[in-house]
Amino acid sequence: MTMEQVLHEERRDFLKKVSITGGGLLLGFTLFEDATAGPVNGQVIDGVMHRFNSYLSIAADGVVTIASPNPELGQNIKTSFPMIVADELDADWNKVVVVQAPLDNSKFDRQLTGGSGAVPHSWKRLRTAGATARQMLIVAAAAQWSVPAAECSTENGFVLHKASGKKAGYGELVEAASKLTVPTDVALKDPKQFKFIGKRIRNVENKNIATGKALFGLDFYRDGMVYAVIQRPPAFGSKIQSVNDKAAKAMPGVTDVITFKNNVAVVGTSTWAVMKARKALVVAYEPEKGTLESSSDHDALFTQSMKDGKTKVNRKEGDVDAAFSSAAKVIAREYECPFIPHNPIEPMNFFAHVRPDGVELVGPTQTPGSARKAVSDLLKVPEDKITVEITRLGGGFGRRLKFDYVVEAAEVSSIVKKPVKLIWTREDDMGGGSYRPAVRYRFEAALDANKNLIGYKLRGVGINVGNSTREHNFPSGSVDNLLIESIDHQSPITTGAWRAPVTNFLAYAEQAFLDEVSEAMGKDPVQMRLELLQKARTKPAGPIRYDIDRMENVIKMAAEKSQWGKKPGVAQGFSVYFSHASYVGQVCDVVMEGGKPKVKKITAVSDCGVVVNLSGAEQQVMGGILDGMGHAMYGKLSFNNGEPEQKNFDVYRHIRMKGIPEVEAHFVDNGKDPTGLGEPALPPTGGAVANAIYKATGKRIYKQPFIEQDPLKEAE
Repeated sequence: MTMEQVLHEERRDFLKKVSITGGGLLLGFTLFEDATAGPVNGQVIDGVMHRFNSYLSIAADGVVTIASPNPELGQNIKTSFPMIVADELDADWNKVVVVQAPLDNSKFDRQLTGGSGAVPHSWKRLRTAGATARQMLIVAAAAQWSVPAAECSTENGFVLHKASGKKAGYGELVEAASKLTVPTDVALKDPKQFKFIGKRIRNVENKNIATGKALFGLDFYRDGMVYAVIQRPPAFGSKIQSVNDKAAKAMPGVTDVITFKNNVAVVGTSTWAVMKARKALVVAYEPEKGTLESSSDHDALFTQSMKDGKTKVNRKEGDVDAAFSSAAKVIAREYECPFIPHNPIEPMNFFAHVRPDGVELVGPTQTPGSARKAVSDLLKVPEDKITVEITRLGGGFGRRLKFDYVVEAAEVSSIVKKPVKLIWTREDDMGGGSYRPAVRYRFEAALDANKNLIGYKLRGVGINVGNSTREHNFPSGSVDNLLIESIDHQSPITTGAWRAPVTNFLAYAEQAFLDEVSEAMGKDPVQMRLELLQKARTKPAGPIRYDIDRMENVIKMAAEKSQWGKKPGVAQGFSVYFSHASYVGQVCDVVMEGGKPKVKKITAVSDCGVVVNLSGAEQQVMGGILDGMGHAMYGKLSFNNGEPEQKNFDVYRHIRMKGIPEVEAHFVDNGKDPTGLGEPALPPTGGAVANAIYKATGKRIYKQPFIEQDPLKEAE
């Protein structure tokens, strides 16, 4: 056994022992033994399995295996998907086994995780999969008993004929049922009949995660594989000038050092060997062209673009120039955010084995199909000769939508002719992109003599972001004269989707600006938003791309649940946002402690349609809020001559335990089909926090991170 294998085994054994003997985790371990805590969990089922469709198989002993096709990165989809199937199947949840399906375009579509679209896309497909198998089991039982199928029902893994008292388990019927013609039209349950959907069901992998069972990409091991790390250019916009790898090649455990494209890969028998050898490389770099960018260059670029940049008009309603020229008052404000990294707890990694007869890929990716295609294009290997096994993702938040690290692993394997496990360090992860773009927004509002909002303008300037606005989101449609435009600047600094792309910062800026406008109008912030929605309802200004009733409802419900304006000594800030087809209203409570504002509580109301797993949904909302608050308060990545200045957590600030407020999550029960939830709770958070801080201090915040601005500067 190699040292790497020993470390894997010791890690798992240690975690298992701690789970059993450590006082703090003993309670958690006993919960795993609770029969109601969750389904049986395993990867291999003994006995003959009868497959009914792409999603489920049933064994003769009644065990139901449900395949979860989409990557699991913490959004609890590996539990939620099977819950939907099992509910329509009327399965016994304690006999359900959940497995991660490999990439298979013939059985599944949209086999990816991103855009908060997995459940909305698969909701009906999953229900139909369960209902189809249920109908086939009923028909098989009815034939066996010589009774009409319409007289049979199902319950907890059994088919029943109540008139005769006959009862058969799914396992008894599975062989006969699997031979029937698959029905093309099946009835789905009335939502009132749901027994799993809407309930709290524990994550099916809780025990495995807590006891250290290998689940993540970094856990994956294959006999005979080698490890690789890559030396990439430390500065964006630079290229290799020369490489001296003599010392690295001579170090123990190093098997190969290769230079390809703009990278130098060190390959060896352990992560320690290759990481140590990489430090011995001597690589000189030079700019690809011109000078390397610094954060100060972006500040100057934003300032110039706000004045006279060439814009793209994304939406225009009415006569904006006339509205502003006739205005009794114009409010103009600018908001700015820096680049920030994704920082998933598991850095990028992937396994690749390029063989003469095909390619095997294993690891954490949000887009397995795109990763496979990219490897196919690189190596000129047909996609049907490439397999992709998806491990659990230790965080992603959009970073793993990209597949650069997958392609790197495949390319190194193709060069060294060995199975390769590519590892990124934390510094690689933070220093190698892909970041949330830096953006600046300029908002302007025109008020008439009666303090009515008659004009609204937004200009967004971003680095590698494309359209930095969401021109059809509220308050569009509620203002007669409106102009929304954007400017995009190209940079060698790689950017990409960061949780709730664009809206993660835009929502804060919009909601903070609307609060300032409501104050100038002399109106309560909540009431002002409700009046704008009423205007959009009765006299819309252009197309309305959001549901006015649903947004109005979350506003009212958030105000009610938070006791808006009724808490003495508490400053409250409001925010509401529509993204990924869902609506979230939030109220932040701030109190003054030691002369500084302290966030004490955030109340959130989400309208995402049917909630599949209530506990999972609550965690999604709470996690999104803390993510949004933490990065608005502290997140910042700056550049000096193209090189990131923050490459590890000793210099990059995250939210800390003592700064985490109470979070109270509520959901609108309207019976509508599910919409997104992995991202919608994040965008409104920054605005709610900033607006509450203003109420407490009288000072508005126009830049992120908040901690660098008054009144929070030097607060901790």
